[in-house]
Amino acid sequence: MSDARRAIHVRDVMAADIDLIDGMTTVAEALRGMRHVENRAWIIDKRGAEDAYGIVLISDIARQVLARDRAPDRVNMYEIMTKPVLPVDPEMGIRHCAQLFERFHLSRAPVIENGVVIGMVGAVDLVLRGLCALHDDIEAPRATRRPPFK
Repeated sequence: MSDARRAIHVRDVMAADIDLIDGMTTVAEALRGMRHVENRAWIIDKRGAEDAYGIVLISDIARQVLARDRAPDRVNMYEIMTKPVLPVDPEMGIRHCAQLFERFHLSRAPVIENGVVIGMVGAVDLVLRGLCALHDDIEAPRATRRPPFK
């Protein structure tokens, strides 16, 4: 089947498991409690019905905490989050999602359906799960684990 006729949506490639936390959580607490490291991000929960979700990427912590020599137990996630997030619809095609990422210089975004975060999608997901699925002659590389740092 031609890739022009086959549609792959964000829902097909997203990670369904996310780390949703309160903005008052400190960076240290967020790092200790992170369950889905592969997402490399936390979604900051809304504080009310009229509020918006926020996002903190690992790279935000590197730039705004580590590089500035700030104490992770004294920095709250709301201080370094990006808010509001640019959400992705689960029915969006992966090509349009990649174009959105390019246009707004994103590496990942929450997938929001009916006002609720249902997953996370990143550029890696779009390529390794999406593009490779569109082309039968491209096999996605297998994940390799790095040995733990000692």
